[in-house]
Amino acid sequence: MSQPFDLSQFPDLPPEVVKAFEAAQFELAVERAARQHEQAVGAEKDAFITELKALIEKLEGQIGQYRHAKFGPKSEKLDPTQLELALEDLEAAIAETQEQIAAVEAKIAASETDPEKKAPRKKRKARALPEHLPRVERVIEPDSIVCPCGCGDMARIGEDRVDRLDYIPARYQVIVTIRPKYACPKGRAGVVQAKAPAHLLEGSWPTEALLAQIAVSKHSEHMPLNRQAVVMARHGVPIDRSVLADWMGRTGALIAPVVDRMAVLLKQGGTRLYVDETTAPVLDPGRGKTKTGYLWAVLRDDRGWNGSAPPGVVFHYRPGRKGVSGGWRAPGF
Repeated sequence: MSQPFDLSQFPDLPPEVVKAFEAAQFELAVERAARQHEQAVGAEKDAFITELKALIEKLEGQIGQYRHAKFGPKSEKLDPTQLELALEDLEAAIAETQEQIAAVEAKIAASETDPEKKAPRKKRKARALPEHLPRVERVIEPDSIVCPCGCGDMARIGEDRVDRLDYIPARYQVIVTIRPKYACPKGRAGVVQAKAPAHLLEGSWPTEALLAQIAVSKHSEHMPLNRQAVVMARHGVPIDRSVLADWMGRTGALIAPVVDRMAVLLKQGGTRLYVDETTAPVLDPGRGKTKTGYLWAVLRDDRGWNGSAPPGVVFHYRPGRKGVSGGWRAPGF
């Protein structure tokens, strides 16, 4: 690397020569800096490309694993729940890799010195969220709408709208029911007070909404009561699993007449009934073994034949084919 030329060694040079020399020195410095910048950008871009190739190779491997898990010969032998969990993990890993690839592609596009060579941003497919969901509009105004030309405020000419799906986390609350008492100030009449509202579980904490949530989580979303107890404790509501089981047992007994009536109406209306039988191992207390339990689903749905009877389904359980123990119960009870 050449050493910089020192003009102080030549004090007698004309001023115009000194200026011309300094200008040339400046241009050389600018060219040198630009060349070093291009080299750095090129090296950075090469690193991005290497990273991108590795991510693409990783993605291809993940897609291969997904196809093998879903369509491979062993997929039919797996329990459907286990298969869903395996596919879920693979789908999440694929999405993560795709996001990493998009980030690297954005870095490569940003490193392009020529704006015309930058890859256009890929547009996502338009997706419509369900119309029945409530909409909360949040308007973000500019810091100022005063026109720079001095004519006053700018006129609104349009807007951009972006829909995003939000979630309000579940929370527990205490409903305090207050029934004021009123009496004659002169003591000439009795006390007046509103009647206490009826509760499904009298003398217990849970509201009907909480009982429904626990039942749906247990029987529809396959979330055992012990796990629900852990979740409730994490939200600051420590309820023991045995208490939840007590609530569910009492609830099942109280709504059994409703389900019995549903079964009667289900078998009376319509011309078609569908019945499905499923077996499941159940504990046999006292023997230390399991026995076969039977679950039946009785379904009516005449909508495909323009039937007037409303659709419905009732589940029935018995711990064995013999005897009459058990009975009609609500789904899962």
